[in-house]
Parts: sequence; structure tokens; C-alpha cells
Amino acid sequence: MSRPNDGTLDRREVVAALMRDPGDLLVVTGLGAATYDVGAAGDRPLNFYLWGAMGGTAMIGLGIALAQPTRHVLVITGDGEMLMGMGSLATVAAAGARNLSIAVLDNHRFGETGSQYSHTGYTTDLAAVAAACGWTNTAVARDMAEVEALRPRLREENMFAVLRISAEEKTRHLPPRDGALLTLRFRQAMGLTND
Repeated sequence: MSRPNDGTLDRREVVAALMRDPGDLLVVTGLGAATYDVGAAGDRPLNFYLWGAMGGTAMIGLGIALAQPTRHVLVITGDGEMLMGMGSLATVAAAGARNLSIAVLDNHRFGETGSQYSHTGYTTDLAAVAAACGWTNTAVARDMAEVEALRPRLREENMFAVLRISAEEKTRHLPPRDGALLTLRFRQAMGLTND
């Protein structure tokens, strides 16, 4: 069953566009598709994959942004994960970290548990929720031209963007899953440890 507001963007193409030439961008990914697709776009030490922190990705991104105020942090996550951590939108806005952006891959589904419709497939508009929480810079992308226009903004501004992707499943690309390894290499890539 599809609905008129279902997205049509290819999620792997969207993420590949966001991750093109990332430079020193710090990237934090949510559980599931966001992690698979960022890894497929090119595993790198400055990608921090969250494998079991459902609902916590935005807050992890905020902590990193506050600890690294001269670096830009991009959180890439899904609508289900963002819905689970919706309260974080208010906290992130209140914290005022100008070096943090969030990109939500919204397919209106809980993809990891059977592709049931999420609340965004019914009534919830995450961009409107973010704006109501105090985000002054929000956007929704429905085509690749809009994604390309958002790419530099997500790397330079404090912004919340919803990317309307198709619910089509992709072959899973599994980047490293060892939490200790991911933490150590992320810290080393930022120059925070001599180990």
C-alpha cells in the first residue's frame, strides 16, 4: 500500500550524494539503513556508526558537536530512530550547537522491524516538529536537485532536513560493528588519543 506523500528518492543515492567528498566532516549514523548506506558510500574513521543506540543518535551527535566546536557534525538517521528520540530535537535546539546538522532519511517505515508504517506515514511532520522545537533552519527534499542543494548547507549550517526516500529495501552493506574499535578509530581520527 502506498500513500500520496510516500517518498521516491533512492536512499543509497541520497546518502552517496551527502557523503561525496566529506573532507573532515564528522558523521554519526543511526541504527539500520543510515549506517548501511553511509558505510556503502565509503567507510572512514570519521564515520561513527551506532549499532544499538536507537533514539540516541541526535544526542550523540550533539555531544560530539559540543566537544568539537570547530568541527561540523552531520547526523544521518531514519524516521523511526528520529521518532524514538524526538525529545532530542528540543534539547539540540536549546543547546544551540551551530556546528550540528541532522538529515533524516524518511521512508515512512520502520524498516528494521518489517516495514510497518511509522508515524511520519500517518500524521507526523518531522520538519514541523523540529521547527516547533526551535530549529530555525529546516528543509524537506523530495528530489535529487533538492538533495544536492542541501548537501553544502548540511555541512556548514545548523540545519534539520527530511529527505523523502522510497521504502525500497537495499542490499545491506555492513561496516565495522565493534563498538570499541569504532570509538578508538573515531577518537584517533580526531587526534584525541595517541593509542
